[in-house]
Amino acid sequence: MPTYEYECQKCGCTFERFQLISAPPLKSCPHCKGKVRRLISAGAGIIFKGSGFYTTDYRSPSYKAAQKKEKEASEPKKEKKDAETRKDKAK
Repeated sequence: MPTYEYECQKCGCTFERFQLISAPPLKSCPHCKGKVRRLISAGAGIIFKGSGFYTTDYRSPSYKAAQKKEKEASEPKKEKKDAETRKDKAK
């Protein structure tokens, strides 16, 4: 639901209201009941937090499972690495 900013033409006060897009604009000031006009505002800024947003963040569980299997298949087994390390230490 967007926030609309209004300015009273009689008293000059400005105020904001949360309204549906389909709702008609307000006509009177809540303070003095004078005529108001809706202002054009920049809107709210977007704040991104965390490590980032990637195309894989919102993928289906089946896609994520397939990616995980593919990654595991491409990496060498840990047991094999451990065996090689033990052989090198024995030398």
